Amino acid sequence: MSMPYEIFVGLRYLRAKRRNRTISLNTFVSIAGITLGVAALIGTVGIMTGFKEDIQAKILGTTAHIIVQDRMKDGMSDYEPTTKQIEEVQDVVAATPFVLKQVLLTTPNGVQGIVLRGIDPQREGHVTELAKNLGTGELSDLSKPVKIKQPPADDPTGPAVETEKPGIILGKELAMRLGAFVGDTVNVVSPVGPISAMGMVPKIRTFAVVGLFHSGMYEYDSSLAYIDLAEAQKFFNMGATVSGIEVKVTDVFRANEIAHNIEGSLGFVYGARDWMQMNRNLFSALKLEKTMMFLLLVLITIVASFNIVSTLTMIVTEKQKEIAILKAMGATRKSIRRIFMLNGLIIGFSGTAIGIPLGYAFLWLIQTFWTFDPTVYYISRIPVHVQALDVMLVAGSAILISFAATVYPSLQAAKLEPVAALRYE
Repeated sequence: MSMPYEIFVGLRYLRAKRRNRTISLNTFVSIAGITLGVAALIGTVGIMTGFKEDIQAKILGTTAHIIVQDRMKDGMSDYEPTTKQIEEVQDVVAATPFVLKQVLLTTPNGVQGIVLRGIDPQREGHVTELAKNLGTGELSDLSKPVKIKQPPADDPTGPAVETEKPGIILGKELAMRLGAFVGDTVNVVSPVGPISAMGMVPKIRTFAVVGLFHSGMYEYDSSLAYIDLAEAQKFFNMGATVSGIEVKVTDVFRANEIAHNIEGSLGFVYGARDWMQMNRNLFSALKLEKTMMFLLLVLITIVASFNIVSTLTMIVTEKQKEIAILKAMGATRKSIRRIFMLNGLIIGFSGTAIGIPLGYAFLWLIQTFWTFDPTVYYISRIPVHVQALDVMLVAGSAILISFAATVYPSLQAAKLEPVAALRYE
């Protein structure tokens, strides 16, 4: 099977004669521009996707995939049968009740407002990654009273007396701020307490630090603490109620669909929110940032396409006699247009073919040799993930822009009249 003459002629036209090397140089510059644009797009999109997935993994390591709460009141009393009913919904892996309140933590070294979560140590590990994130201690330590030697409350100067305190797990950054580590005690202050003649009195209780967790997200490590579910119910005077139920599902990207199934199973009284809804602002911002970076970097490819226009225009000017001869021999306007459009597509395909592996090489170099201090940046290397769909989108955009750049020169070439071109030959 012979090669169509349009391809043969187009390839010959990209190679300039000895007396005019400018066309060859322009062809090289055009390919280089497309190459750099594609490589920059691959690198940027890969890094932004990597950061998004890294943040997503850290969020899902600390929070549940779905949260179920009562729409009608601030609390859930029949949580045990509701938990079992949720676990029977298809694609639900596990569920556990929790308590969520805002409190103050105080130590001799500082005061910090935090979110305090009451959890079931036996079931929490099946729903979140808290057990894996623990650097010190275990979840089961929350349900064991800790023996602490302290002076009597009524006589701070008296001899130390051994007392039992409930356990608390702090985030790594929170522990550093408060100067409280495993074996130390912290005071938990709830703004809602008993009412006296002087008004509402804050409720204070001492907890012993039994563990530290490190999630990789500064916001969590600096503002979260965990205590036993029963201790939380007692401390906040909640009786036999909880704030809601945490749920883990088989597929995090179908969490919204599974949340609707849970609502259908439980009825209108209960509402279920998935992790994307709870972090909508963050993920919307990341998506917008990725889109805008993509559009901005496409401008590099568009700039490179102007070189394609100039290259093809110069070829048309130089090859007027050859084009006239082709038309005199029977070549149609469509064939002439096809020759120059193929020229532009060859430049676009060449630049894209070189740019994609160059982008991958750039990402490999960044991930291999660019390291960070994890104690400062919370990451040791830049996260990178290139998705096939992104590569197809980048390649498609580059080729489409290259093709668009061929329209004007190819139309000009097709309009050329043989008589006018050969008049002075």
